[in-house]
Amino acid sequence: MNDTAALTHPLTGFDVGEQRVSLQIDGMTCASCVARVEKALKQVPGVTSAQVNLATETAEVKLTHRDGGADALFAAVERAGYTARARSDAEVAGAAISRARNDWWPVALAAVLSAPLLLPMLGALFGRHAMLNGWLQFALATPVQFLLGARFYRAGWKALKAKSGNMDLLVALGTSAAYGLSTYQLLRQLLRGADGMVHLYFEASAIVITLVLLGKWLETRAKRQTTEAIRALNALRPEVARVRRDGRDIELPIAAVRVDDLVVVRPGERVAVDGAVLEGASELDESLITGESLPVAKHVGDRVTGGAVNGGGLLVVRTTAVGAESTLARIVRMVESAQAGKAPVQRLVDRVSAVFVPVVIGIALVTLFGWGIAGGDWEAAILNAVAVLVIACPCALGLATPTAIMAGTGVAARHGILIKDAEALELAHDVKVVAFDKTGTLTEGKPRLIEARAVAGDTAPMLAVSAAIQAGSEHPLARAVLEAALETTQSGGFAARTADPVASEVRAVAGRGVSALVDQRELRLGSSRYMRELHVDLSALEPRAAELESQGRSVSWLADVTGDTPRLIGLLAFGDTIKASAAPSVQTLHAQGVKTVLISGDNRGSAEAVARQLGIAEVRAEVLPEDKAAIITQLKAGGVRVAMVGDGINDAPALAAADVGIAMSTGTDVAMHAAGITLMRGDPALVGDAIDISRRTYAKIRQNLFWAFAYNVIGIPLAAFGLLSPVVAGAAMAFSSVSVVGNALLLRRWKGSER
Repeated sequence: MNDTAALTHPLTGFDVGEQRVSLQIDGMTCASCVARVEKALKQVPGVTSAQVNLATETAEVKLTHRDGGADALFAAVERAGYTARARSDAEVAGAAISRARNDWWPVALAAVLSAPLLLPMLGALFGRHAMLNGWLQFALATPVQFLLGARFYRAGWKALKAKSGNMDLLVALGTSAAYGLSTYQLLRQLLRGADGMVHLYFEASAIVITLVLLGKWLETRAKRQTTEAIRALNALRPEVARVRRDGRDIELPIAAVRVDDLVVVRPGERVAVDGAVLEGASELDESLITGESLPVAKHVGDRVTGGAVNGGGLLVVRTTAVGAESTLARIVRMVESAQAGKAPVQRLVDRVSAVFVPVVIGIALVTLFGWGIAGGDWEAAILNAVAVLVIACPCALGLATPTAIMAGTGVAARHGILIKDAEALELAHDVKVVAFDKTGTLTEGKPRLIEARAVAGDTAPMLAVSAAIQAGSEHPLARAVLEAALETTQSGGFAARTADPVASEVRAVAGRGVSALVDQRELRLGSSRYMRELHVDLSALEPRAAELESQGRSVSWLADVTGDTPRLIGLLAFGDTIKASAAPSVQTLHAQGVKTVLISGDNRGSAEAVARQLGIAEVRAEVLPEDKAAIITQLKAGGVRVAMVGDGINDAPALAAADVGIAMSTGTDVAMHAAGITLMRGDPALVGDAIDISRRTYAKIRQNLFWAFAYNVIGIPLAAFGLLSPVVAGAAMAFSSVSVVGNALLLRRWKGSER
């Protein structure tokens, strides 16, 4: 999967800019493997970064150019002892894991062959001493060692050729030592012609391999559950669409649908494309996309998202996006990117894993010679060294962080919280301040014109002129003016009796308002700040403006600046509805120990009125877009983690400046691009949920790393001092990996604000 600033087809080249290549890596087993693959990829010319994820068995590589293309990356991975292939957008996440779930038969066969070797050991616990014939033990253990355990030899040999070590090398060395010692004892007895029993350890080698295979199988099954969110999203993609062409409805493969095609969606069907409703009305179930549990009503003009389930009405949808550009495809890419990425805490694991295997082999050698030379019991020395090698497999270290991130981002996606990268997920747990934009974030973003008041005369001409100035704007306030002017026209007002005024030379003044030329007059429409900068006398309507602002209304002014003396024409007051979940959301954040701040470009009176209703103590009003980022920087003073929540283009700098940017999907693409987290429902309640799931995920990461390190810190000394047999060590190693993944899976119980 390749990306630059724009989304592109897999493994296509780019002359300039940065390219991202997603690879599927086969053969990795532990954190040491991850470190080796990353090192190999980073040595390829043109590679600026490489992140390898053990849990997803993927690598995300960034390139500045394509020297050798993907083939150079494949070759580098193969030289490191693994295999790589390109992953396409169409490939379902977790495909390798899904295939691996069927590999149960080696585990079952190993268990059948190892069970007779284990039974005498169990019988000894109850005072029954019976031992299988040595050659029968040899016959049972040999296929387990060299056929079912061949994977460990192959991977271990590749690691040696790459001058490094991994889990497979440790297992191969440990079990080979136990098997070799037993074979030596058996052959020595045969050559000497001696009778009686000799000490054999075939059960240790066979059972360790069986336990490791069982642990990897259980681990794979558990890892597969962490990718359920991606598979569920991919399952939403319909394969065909019913397209209306030349008056006929025909079924076409989804790849054949084009923008502006008319797609017919019958009751009970999934919407195949992103688009706008052209005909019909219905309710859509968007729960798997936005996390909204209730059906959403859709009428003509409303936007629909591919993957949603149509209710009882027939819809005709005009296509606006298909394939890689659809909302569903972008959601899948975002979640995959987050799951494949690395949290900053993973750097500690990477440093440890780089030296882990050589250190363990060194400890095993010290154990071997320490017991052999000091105690003279070389059989015990070998068994204790084997136990050190087996229990020290670094699987749990490699899985501790990525499995928690996969589970956390997956459950968040199911509740409408899209986390772009692992760093945003980790940083959000420590957020102490959340700064909110007002319009469209805490309010519905659909303001209505509440009042129009002229300094002198009828307000209808003022409204008509304001509508002319705003005619080409998509700003919510502009739409409110246009709707009010249309209502005036339909009711027989001024605009209905005279020709509509026409504005020219219309220019937006960032953060202030609009300038235009209407009937040879230079007019300005905008904020109080803008009027003060233009030296417009507002005293005639200032008392009324203050009264409106105290009620939470937003006030804009219309002025004529023709000539030397600017003249106020009138004011426009707008009202916006506060979102129903805004106040409870603020209360939830306060309960989490998070301070809230309102940052708005609106007038202070309106901003403070909204803040009072929501319980927000700190307000920064009349803030220009370029100043929002500076305020975020001020809030971050002293090392406090700050999150910014916004939805507009003017919020993008602040979203980028914050430690964690949180964008509403109901806003602009620019805002979502700048943010690390996107809320698919545009619901403020999801802000507290995002922080909560981040805290829970980070807690799982810390728990997993603690146990992963604890297994080795406690287990290796016990094995070295002869207090753990190889069989117990093998069981502990297998359990460590499964327990780490199982602990991460507990995140799937999280219910968000529904709880």
